[in-house]
Amino acid sequence: MTALSTERPSRPFDIVVWGATGFTGRLVADYLAAQPNVHFAIAGRNRSKLEAVRTAIATKHPARAALPILIGEAHDDESLDRIAKATRVMCATVGPFAEHGLPVVAACVRNETDYCDITGEAHYIRRLIDAHHDEAVLKCVRIVPSCGFDSIPSDLGTFVLAEHALGSRGRALSEVRAYVWGARGGVSGGTATTMVTIFDVAAKDKAARRVLGDPYALSPDRANDLNTDGRDAMTPSWDSDAGGWTAPWVMGSINSRVVRRSNALFSHRYGKTFRYSESLFMRGRIVGAVKAAATSAAMGAVGVTLALSGTARKLALRMLPSSGEGPSESTRASGYFKLRFLGVLEGDTRASVVATVTGQGDPGYAATSRMVAQAAMCLALDPPIGGFEGGVLTPATAMGTQLVERLKKADFTFEVSNL
Repeated sequence: MTALSTERPSRPFDIVVWGATGFTGRLVADYLAAQPNVHFAIAGRNRSKLEAVRTAIATKHPARAALPILIGEAHDDESLDRIAKATRVMCATVGPFAEHGLPVVAACVRNETDYCDITGEAHYIRRLIDAHHDEAVLKCVRIVPSCGFDSIPSDLGTFVLAEHALGSRGRALSEVRAYVWGARGGVSGGTATTMVTIFDVAAKDKAARRVLGDPYALSPDRANDLNTDGRDAMTPSWDSDAGGWTAPWVMGSINSRVVRRSNALFSHRYGKTFRYSESLFMRGRIVGAVKAAATSAAMGAVGVTLALSGTARKLALRMLPSSGEGPSESTRASGYFKLRFLGVLEGDTRASVVATVTGQGDPGYAATSRMVAQAAMCLALDPPIGGFEGGVLTPATAMGTQLVERLKKADFTFEVSNL
């Protein structure tokens, strides 16, 4: 298949923030408003709410008082085409993406507009791959889901570690074990709705349930995978390399699939027998064991509760934030995350290379809004990476080192070394 030229006519906007009235969308728009020489617009279906967002932005950034507003409906192709034609990149923040995202991506592919979002829904990404990957490759359109806390730290952390292993040690990796070393943040109504929707889809849709349970669900060539990784671990485990206990991590199931897709798209550059896992880290042999067991049990209980249809589920749903709600400004400001990646070189049995990725601000909102905004700017303003001018890609394959360097300037750290 021969790709078309990447040369495109100029467009009025570098970026359109689709869903700017949502909790995360407002944060993304506010962040972009502070960036000089970025021409962007906000878009959604409700003009009055979009005008309120613009007014709030203008109080902090007076130069954005005339910020353009575009009106469209998620299931109205004509309005989506009109918006997609006006921008180089569509930055989508409206979830659940499996319900609202597919028509937006289809419009981007039709109109040769790059796309990024913050989804953590593996079944949605699988549908994007099946529906749009080949055409996106042909048209040199980069479709890049999971550009927030799901899954930029995991994907780019593994990427920089693999590059370090090849560059400084001359060998690929047989395994990377990622640990959430620390994190603090809150939950928004949109995230809560997405979590509930995923449980509902898994309960009702056999094909989606199969995708959600498959560690290689996002592979570009599922039939020829080596299947070195099994299903996600759901029980505590002692890790001697890390020196502590691990417990299941709620975002590990999506992050691990994105990392595996990156390796496959890179023609297994990370390693031919590469394995990846992601978990919460608990310090201390005794205290850590207790915490890991409690965390595992709590995750199991939440899963069972949300999978039910009775009173327990209704009570649980009442405790979650409503749509449009999210962590307070103080919570967002005081949040943080730290991920650590231990890499085992091919032919070794113990980890000998390490990467650490950190970010300030609530991971799911303050940090995510900066990450997806930087991803959108990278797609809009930086030249495409050779070999990955189009397709349903990952942050690592679409932007790689370009995005790492952008994020470093946006108060994230990426550190690699030998152990």
